[in-house]
Amino acid sequence: MRIPRLRSVRMTRKTLLASGAVGAVGLAGAAVAYAESGGVPLDEAGHDDAVERRRAYVKDRLAAMSLEDKVGQLFMVYAHGTSADTDDPDDVAANRDHLGADNAAAFITECRPGGIIYFNWANNVEDPEQIARLSNGLQEAATADEGVPLFVAVDQEYGTVARIAEPVTQFPGAMPLGATGDAGAAQDAAQLAGDELGALGLNLNFAPDADVNVNPANPVIGVRSFSSDPDTVAEMTSAQIMGYQTTNLAACAKHFPGHGDTDVDSHVGLPVITHTYEEWEEIDAPPFKAAIAVDADMIMSAHLQFPALDESLLPATLSEPILTGLLRDRLGYEGVIVTDSLEMEGVRTEYGDEDVPVMALQAGADLLLMPPDFRLARDAVLAAVEAGELTEQRIDASVRRLLSLKWARGLTGDPFVDPDKALESVGTEAGLAAAADIADRSVTLLRNDGTLPATAASVLVTGWGENTTARLVDAFASLGVDAQTLVTGDAPDQAAIDAAVAAAEDRDLVVAVTYKVAASSSQIDLIAALREAGAPLVSAAVGTPYDAAHLPEDAPALATYSYTAASLASLAKVIMGQGPEGKLPVDVPTAAGPDTILFERGHGLSY
Repeated sequence: MRIPRLRSVRMTRKTLLASGAVGAVGLAGAAVAYAESGGVPLDEAGHDDAVERRRAYVKDRLAAMSLEDKVGQLFMVYAHGTSADTDDPDDVAANRDHLGADNAAAFITECRPGGIIYFNWANNVEDPEQIARLSNGLQEAATADEGVPLFVAVDQEYGTVARIAEPVTQFPGAMPLGATGDAGAAQDAAQLAGDELGALGLNLNFAPDADVNVNPANPVIGVRSFSSDPDTVAEMTSAQIMGYQTTNLAACAKHFPGHGDTDVDSHVGLPVITHTYEEWEEIDAPPFKAAIAVDADMIMSAHLQFPALDESLLPATLSEPILTGLLRDRLGYEGVIVTDSLEMEGVRTEYGDEDVPVMALQAGADLLLMPPDFRLARDAVLAAVEAGELTEQRIDASVRRLLSLKWARGLTGDPFVDPDKALESVGTEAGLAAAADIADRSVTLLRNDGTLPATAASVLVTGWGENTTARLVDAFASLGVDAQTLVTGDAPDQAAIDAAVAAAEDRDLVVAVTYKVAASSSQIDLIAALREAGAPLVSAAVGTPYDAAHLPEDAPALATYSYTAASLASLAKVIMGQGPEGKLPVDVPTAAGPDTILFERGHGLSY
């Protein structure tokens, strides 16, 4: 099904420029004003007045803040609990250990942080009404006694990184959007997502991922990237930023200066990017330049070494040449620079937890995300100011940016939401239709031997993922196909392989779900055994499409780039006859190495 473009709410750079809404507030600020005016062009005097009111707010707030309050604004932390004043013993114990306070409300009252980030493992995101009430409780604590409202943030890239589950609409994610080639769909999805997240009291999303995934071995980016093509990533990144920010949800392009060509996960180690400066300009820079061109609210730094950009080998998060010399001075970025999580090993391998926050601020960062020990980090920054390693003027510069963004996103007016409307605001008809449309247009047929489209009355779904295979069985059942599942996992042993072969004997078709297949993966053995047994077989990669390089050259292969319910429903429809429309957004090299391409970007068969 095709859904109509949301032209009444969707805006492009061209639209804004033509509207006369772009003044001193910048493109993203103009987008908000334009949207709030119902698309009526605003005169320059209106923009000037808005700018002056914002400047006055920032000046007055900054003047009223102590140094301790200013330094608190530089930090974003997580807090355990379903409510701001939780008294759950486990949450209280975790908060005491991490924050030195029983719950978020007590911590906020004492320490005045700049923001809180939600996680499911921190018990923050049980259901829409609970999330909205938690958000309100946090803001009540923050704004008491004329305090500064909080950034309430989440990592909701969708696809493989989605902290808030159903009934919030689960969009397929970045690489499926790249497979559609439709930047308008990317913008619409971001706007619909922004509306839903905003209804829960969220005002900042750490998305989109602006990395160009040119390394098939990348363990941390992969399908979080739109494409291996810099221009495609640039177009999709700017589209999503505009979509989010037109809903007043702050967006964040990540991970500067580019995390797409690494085989090390910065959560557990320190990656090194070996691109030359010229290669950085050609490959990594375009999405960030596009983000800056549409006035992205935030850009997140990466914990990686990039010798061509800083020969000292400091991680980019701690590198003045990268954050200030390159991002601020050369690219002209004036928004908020936020670090990636300071709990990650990529930034902790060489420096202590008390050193990293100070070094990040010296490098040019404004917002310090998730220090392992907040009080240690805060006290280190205060001590650095006292010792002259940081000046209060330097602190003020970051606080000004943070306060200015909070004003621009409407937090200083009314940061509260209606919890009673939270459930009806998520999983909307428009959101679900958009997710289904993206999924339908992203499923890509890489190989076919005539097996597809299938006419099977009975299907065995086997391979990776208990939830994934069960959802795919449900998708087949909705099409009237008798389907059963046998999960073999990501490393099936011989017993699991034998069981799958036996289960396939009385089935018309076998669908083998693959995920992160490498040269030594026993998933290859599963596919080979099923193929040898003679069952009509289709493989479906629900992560990266690079799996296909390791599978039989004559076996039908599909790629969904996602294991969301929408993507699996589309996969079943494609197998049973709906024509595949997706085109590869990345090059897929052969198993022998990256120098020989098996499937070029843009490849995609049809029926």
